[in-house]
Amino acid sequence: MARKDRSNQHNGADNGGSLAVFACPNPDCDDFNRFDAGNLSVVEWTGKRKHIRRLYCSTCGHRFSERRGTLMEYTKLPEQIVVRIVKCLGYGCSLEATADICEVDPRTVEQFLEKAGRRAEDFHRLQLEKLEHPPDAVEMDELHGRVSPSGTKKGGAERGKMQATGLLGRVAAWVESGFTQRWPS
Repeated sequence: MARKDRSNQHNGADNGGSLAVFACPNPDCDDFNRFDAGNLSVVEWTGKRKHIRRLYCSTCGHRFSERRGTLMEYTKLPEQIVVRIVKCLGYGCSLEATADICEVDPRTVEQFLEKAGRRAEDFHRLQLEKLEHPPDAVEMDELHGRVSPSGTKKGGAERGKMQATGLLGRVAAWVESGFTQRWPS
């Protein structure tokens, strides 16, 4: 009985797409964060349906998942659900509404909110570091949000407690301090 050739089985002949969008995540590697350096290759496929590539860096010998450093890292949810969660949160849906729409636990939505918030903050800092001359003041023209003291109106004390913790609590504190702030020199 002959063996089946599985080299072209995953997402076409190119093994799932170009590796140019990936870089070695190992800080000790000479090719750390160098995209399209030619040092990466696909060594195996993981996941229930064998749809996630595991990459190998020929420079340092480090192996890592193509999901490393993304919102999809360490999640078993389908990508469509994760995209729907992020879209719902982006449109201003509450944690409970997002959980109901996406048919997941509210704690899952809260975990994605925390992870996405950290990534957005990191991205923002990187963009600010690229500026030659940072602005004197930062002003947000349109920020729509509602922050209420705990225990008032809909939801009672439990709802207020959830809003005051984590990322939402930090955003609430920032909103209370005003929208225009001096940029640190």
